[in-house]
Amino acid sequence: MKITKICCIGAGYVGGPTMAVIAQKCPHIQVTVVDLNENRIALWNHEDVTQIPIYEPGLSEVVAEARGRNLFFSTQVDQAIDEAELIFISVNTPTKTYGAGKGMAADLKYIELCARQIARVSTTNKIVVEKSTLPVRTAGAIKSILENTGNGVQFQILSNPEFLAEGTAIEDLFQPDRVLIGGDPTPEGQQAIEALASVYMHWVQPDRIIRSNVWSSELSKLTANAFLAQRVSSINAISELCEKTGANVSEVAKAIGMDSRIGSKFLKASVGFGGSCFQKDILNLVYIAKSYGLHEVADYWEQVIIMNDHQKRRFSNAIVRTLYNTVADKKITFLGWAFKKDTNDTRESAAIYVADDLIHEQAKIAVYDPKVEEAQVLADLNYLETRSAAQNEKYTRVYTDAYQACKGSHAIAVLTEWDEFKSYDWHQIYNSMLKPAFVFDGRNLLDKNALEKIGFVYQAIGS
Repeated sequence: MKITKICCIGAGYVGGPTMAVIAQKCPHIQVTVVDLNENRIALWNHEDVTQIPIYEPGLSEVVAEARGRNLFFSTQVDQAIDEAELIFISVNTPTKTYGAGKGMAADLKYIELCARQIARVSTTNKIVVEKSTLPVRTAGAIKSILENTGNGVQFQILSNPEFLAEGTAIEDLFQPDRVLIGGDPTPEGQQAIEALASVYMHWVQPDRIIRSNVWSSELSKLTANAFLAQRVSSINAISELCEKTGANVSEVAKAIGMDSRIGSKFLKASVGFGGSCFQKDILNLVYIAKSYGLHEVADYWEQVIIMNDHQKRRFSNAIVRTLYNTVADKKITFLGWAFKKDTNDTRESAAIYVADDLIHEQAKIAVYDPKVEEAQVLADLNYLETRSAAQNEKYTRVYTDAYQACKGSHAIAVLTEWDEFKSYDWHQIYNSMLKPAFVFDGRNLLDKNALEKIGFVYQAIGS
């Protein structure tokens, strides 16, 4: 099958960038990204391309090149589904907050709604591609819905998980480590795999395109994120030991990272991992293991989450302890709210949970992040439902200038590793703060010696 029209349901952090790159690299294919959120689609279509709803280095340039040529953003979901030969499902799959599997299992209601809509609308044969991160054997549920509630058309279900790192998503799409496509072993399934592979082969080397069965593809995504998160929790566990023994976690990480069997990536100690995938995918893996009675396997992976939560609490406790065991009415400045640099995504950011702990102690939180606005900061705190929205607003203030955020504060907590923080005039910041002036570096970003020479009391994770 030759693909001429693609539809992607979901204009979020995966669907938007992925489809923009496909459209740029395949100008002969019409790519339509659909979403029911009218405001989000309006931002994707904003005349000023820098105002698109997702910040990723290089994304606005890709969108500017393809939008209006063969890349379109629309709320006309039914029309885009009906016209497309290939449909990506890229909607949110949050952890369930209700019912069986609450707190662990993936909530698949949006996936099911997509499948039912595709079945209802489709009048021609379709290839349906799972792009969202899904639990193993979700493709079977999608296939059942499509085959039993459709209009007699034929569907092939593929799994094509994303392996993007936010902040480098465009680079990851341009030069992926691998593209994984899982499908049925039937002739029709293999044809569908090759049809999708032919799209990627317009810019991806053929030897980087991996073909597998659907179940292997689905499980590979969960496992990849679990392994990466495991490395973060492992080095964070060692960071606490370093603090007790006088070792330096950065030096330990460098030493073990030079072992070719281990490697240096994901060995940077921090206040904890965040983002939309790591915690959700590990919890999903834990739930799957438990559902098969594999309790030791479930306990093993759940410990990765436990360590991550412990690291965040440990950081907020260190702030309270160092500030003479009370932070009530003290201004504490957060540099960074996004879960990592070069993105405006705040999902599961460590900053949210550290702020929540400190607000519980009646601290006044001042926030500066280059790409996160006040409405998002308050929404993140309100989502936790640990206090009223009015109380969160009372104790939290978001600034558009880092120097103003730091002025008059008792302490600064570095929660995101934005490069711009390293270039600040720290003498000016020190002179504007209450003394003693503390810096709690949750990302090991700043120069300890330089800050202490100025007069700061400096603490970093793992040293």
